[in-house]
Amino acid sequence: MQEQIGRTAGKVWETLGQKGEINMEMLPKVIKEKSEVTFQALGWLAHEGKIIYHKKGDKSFVALSLPEQEVFKTAH
Repeated sequence: MQEQIGRTAGKVWETLGQKGEINMEMLPKVIKEKSEVTFQALGWLAHEGKIIYHKKGDKSFVALSLPEQEVFKTAH
């Protein structure tokens, strides 16, 4: 399971780098992964300081942190 969460964290990171912020509710559908695994992957990335969360109205969004956006740009 930990390996699957790690792979999913990579998919989340890549997707956020490409698309910018994403509604957290839609993220599992966007990356085609189970919600449970997606949210565990978000926890992993949050613990590492790679993502930020914010609200717009009643919706929660996630995006790469500013330093991670730079890492993404450098890697691509």
